[in-house]
Amino acid sequence: MIGQELIVTFVIMMELEILKFMDTVEGVKAFSTTRGEVDGRNAYSGVNLCDYVGDDALRVLDARITLAMQLGVDLDDLIMPRQTHSCRVAVIDEAFRLMDIDKQESALEGVDALVTTLHGVVIGVNTADYVPIVLVDGQAGVIAVAHAGWRGTVGRIAGAVVKEMCRQGARAERIQAAMGPSICQECFEVGDEVVEAFRKAHFDLDGIVKRNLATGKAHIDLRAANGDVLVAAGVPAAHINLSQHCSRCEHDRFFSARRLGINSGRTFTGIIMP
Repeated sequence: MIGQELIVTFVIMMELEILKFMDTVEGVKAFSTTRGEVDGRNAYSGVNLCDYVGDDALRVLDARITLAMQLGVDLDDLIMPRQTHSCRVAVIDEAFRLMDIDKQESALEGVDALVTTLHGVVIGVNTADYVPIVLVDGQAGVIAVAHAGWRGTVGRIAGAVVKEMCRQGARAERIQAAMGPSICQECFEVGDEVVEAFRKAHFDLDGIVKRNLATGKAHIDLRAANGDVLVAAGVPAAHINLSQHCSRCEHDRFFSARRLGINSGRTFTGIIMP
């Protein structure tokens, strides 16, 4: 009874931030979860779907069940990887669906992006400041999602996703991309070693890096950097929608490791073709 009451409470309270593509893509829904009711004493409150960041397992399960119910899918249709800031992309296909749970978990270990052509399946990633990206080629029926931290951005994970989408039948010039809540440039202070990593990876530093004149510290625009990666992969700039929500500034709505600490919840960003 207690578990059922928790689920009912979450159903009433769960609010999704709908992510919009620059052009309407019929039938495809992309979203990020919001925290809902927040207890300032608990960095995991309220809605966290990530099961490897130290949160109570039953709370995470209740949140996942609630989201699945809200989207009208089975719990098994809610698929997310165990991310490690890699550039690995996994394809969610019928062969994956036929695996037992242990093999599925193994296939999702160390993966930071998912691509699928399946309908009725929610693919998503968990973030706490870094950039979640959802992508779709509506004509080909291919959707994808990626988690782009600074390491993944340097490794051009968004470009790897575009390549995999094209292997599944998409065309880069048709792909629409939208970014979910993530840390803004003003909040994303980094060390010079991070700037050097972007320089060695041949990013246009003038377009993504600026210095705080008071502190001398560098600040990187991760959204713009990932936009550049997508454009280089063939996605038209006019098809890319950058988020205007900063997770650190809006930590009462979205989780932020920079604000709340590593031991905190994560924002789930997902996409589904019904």
